[in-house]
Amino acid sequence: IHLFGVLLAILGNLVISISLNIQKYSHLQLAQQEHPRPYFKSVLWWGGVLLMAVGEMGNFAAYGFAPITLIAPLGCVSVTGSAIISVTFLKDNLRASDLLGMTLAFAGTYLLVSFAPNITQAISARTVQYYFVGWQFLIYMILEILIFCILLYFYKRKGLKHMVILLTLVALLASLTVISVKAVSGMITFSMTDKMQLTYPIFYIMFVIMIASCVFQVKFLNQATKLYNMTTVVPVNHIFFTISAIIAGIIFYQEFLGAAFLTVFIYLFGCFLSFLGVFLVTRNREKEHLQQSYIDFGNIPDTTPGRKAWRETNVGQNTTRFQ
Repeated sequence: IHLFGVLLAILGNLVISISLNIQKYSHLQLAQQEHPRPYFKSVLWWGGVLLMAVGEMGNFAAYGFAPITLIAPLGCVSVTGSAIISVTFLKDNLRASDLLGMTLAFAGTYLLVSFAPNITQAISARTVQYYFVGWQFLIYMILEILIFCILLYFYKRKGLKHMVILLTLVALLASLTVISVKAVSGMITFSMTDKMQLTYPIFYIMFVIMIASCVFQVKFLNQATKLYNMTTVVPVNHIFFTISAIIAGIIFYQEFLGAAFLTVFIYLFGCFLSFLGVFLVTRNREKEHLQQSYIDFGNIPDTTPGRKAWRETNVGQNTTRFQ
């Protein structure tokens, strides 16, 4: 059952990486047109969006078959897969740091899959209710709400928009997202294999928590991407999200209960390798793209002497503007 969940998560993340590169390719094509259309009118761009929805559905279903501490760290597959696809099909440069990062990410993924908690939980409505009112989760929620309110105060009232503050807000919301996603997915899976669980109020409570946390999570993440480079936001957000998801899985679903110290240590070491791999793959990648012009003005044919001189004078300015 766990292996099926792992395969769903890996395939889902690979489909997401393909969708991101398709959307990127559509933007590049539109940028090369003389009169570019809005990106949302591109059939290719919508194809990428559709593939992303399919990939997210795969991730959603994976939480119904495997623990959070096993599925959440597999997000590194999306980052490394996107780098491989961009090198293969979009002709991006393959750097030594990319190869090292991919190797570390794959090694970390292997350790995560091998040493993640090997527990099989049937997520029924009664199980979710039991965990929801447990003292561990109640203390965790009080601390999380307190930290969230303090960070939100500095963000709204003091105007502090540091990346760590924004991505910590995202991570705190993400912990609720993974808890509710596993609850909703698990109850749907239980309904299909055993007894109907969709008549219990806890299902709809978790569904509302899932939607609300996702919406506000995207809001703060978009704010971070507007203020900071993606090459910085992606690895930091992956690290914060994974740590938050692992803590949520441990506290709410008690996924490491009774695990041996060596198993936990190797699992955490696998997380560290995947974090390092994601950092190396994304490091300085956006800067390389900014150094390349979408249009090579030096190859534009023009035989008019005056026009040629004007082009040679202004080629640098135009290249910068198009970048």
